[in-house]
Amino acid sequence: MNKEEFFKRLETQINNGRPLVAYRDPKLKSGLTRALLQDSAEIYETSDFSQSGFIFAPFDIAEKVLIIPLEKAESIVTEFPSENANRDKEKDQEFPPAYTNAKAKIQHEELVQKAIDAIRQGEFKKVVLSRKEDVQTALEALEIFKNLLKKYETAFVYLWFHPQTGIWLGATPEVLLRVERGKFRTMALAGTQSFQGTINVNWEDKEIEEQQIVTQAILENLKDKVAGTIHRSEPYTSKAGNLLHLQTDITGMLEPKSSTLKELILALHPTPAVCGLPKEKSRKFILKNEAYNREFYSGFLGELNMKKEIKRNGNRKNQENQAYASIVKHTSLFVNLRCMKLDAGKARLFIGGGITKDSDPPKEWQETVNKSYTIKSVLVK
Repeated sequence: MNKEEFFKRLETQINNGRPLVAYRDPKLKSGLTRALLQDSAEIYETSDFSQSGFIFAPFDIAEKVLIIPLEKAESIVTEFPSENANRDKEKDQEFPPAYTNAKAKIQHEELVQKAIDAIRQGEFKKVVLSRKEDVQTALEALEIFKNLLKKYETAFVYLWFHPQTGIWLGATPEVLLRVERGKFRTMALAGTQSFQGTINVNWEDKEIEEQQIVTQAILENLKDKVAGTIHRSEPYTSKAGNLLHLQTDITGMLEPKSSTLKELILALHPTPAVCGLPKEKSRKFILKNEAYNREFYSGFLGELNMKKEIKRNGNRKNQENQAYASIVKHTSLFVNLRCMKLDAGKARLFIGGGITKDSDPPKEWQETVNKSYTIKSVLVK
């Protein structure tokens, strides 16, 4: 389908009040953007994660998880390639004015200090604290989505609309979980600094320690859900937009007789990168002290139990085998970071950062400001 028709279909779907999701997975063919258009305004939910479709889950998993079922939706695809990742740096600096709300700054720094005090008193090891920021924008949802597609080649880019949630958009670098034929893949992502033209950078002890904490927590949560050895890479620097992160890749095989997809999801969500450690204590601190509802920020979203055709080796000497293919299910879920909620010309941004005993409140505030530039840059023409 050509781009013009594709985006016209999205616009019509939103105007008709019917759920849709449009997205690009960076693992797929470059520029291939897919959409699922639900055939009615009916609300579908999932609790056991056994259905096939696209799910949209909140930070608080006790709240309902929405799904666009595959059998209740039309699938359409178009090509929309990213722009050159090395385009002029000046273009990356076109965003709304810096956020200078003194009251919000004081409140966030006080919250960070409260968390540091709790960590030093032994209540938990780490907590991820966030804030929201409302930004006026003249762009419509589809224009912002196009900007995200152009700008973020290596992120999972999406536009979600549902009468229950409104319009959400984002470009997240963090995989929660990929599963196919019993093999799973996840990642530990922590630490942030601005991209200055190279990924060969030095990381502070605080960021290295934070990344190690995240990695060990994920490994601990997975140990009774896998068969055999869990493999992990050495930490390395990854780039997402104009930010750099420390990343460790984690892979393994599911324990087929005892583990379900739901158990694996719940073991990982919320990750230490969006919640903290220990998980339950840090989660309670967030819900009690952040003073706003994260909604779907730091939740997860993506393809659930989608069917995929795996063709056999196309060896010309054995043409008969090419007539056979197996259908397998795959799941690709992403943590909902670098996202916004759009409503009547206003974009609500959500920005967070990991807090440890060595955190400094003014620096943590500035980190949220720096992170906000990543998403603000798509709110201007």
